[in-house]
Amino acid sequence: MSIDFKSTKGIFQQIADTLAHRILEGLLKPGDRVPSVRDLAEEFEVNRNTLLRTYALMQEAGIIENRRGVGFFVTSGAVERIQMQERTAFFANDLPEFIHKVNLLRLTSDELSELMAVIQNNDPHENKQ
Repeated sequence: MSIDFKSTKGIFQQIADTLAHRILEGLLKPGDRVPSVRDLAEEFEVNRNTLLRTYALMQEAGIIENRRGVGFFVTSGAVERIQMQERTAFFANDLPEFIHKVNLLRLTSDELSELMAVIQNNDPHENKQ
């Protein structure tokens, strides 16, 4: 992921979002060590202080924990915390825009049902039997 320096969202928040999505995608699992500040600073081409701010934000949210002398690790409840944050943001920001689009395009309930079926068929977490 590249950083959007023109975004209204801070760089440290963009990096936190990237790490959160890696956790949700299973690339970083609870108990896994998070890449070092130095490594991520190089990856995102940002100052180490920016990463320290990112890690402080994520630690405050209970997503990562600092084990002194060892590094930062994903907490056991990280996935649930991130999902809750993402749901809250979705309902506050994305869903109203989606509903507005649905109304503008005059999509029918049948069309939306078809869309939901496609989404469910592509959901790797959905229990398919």
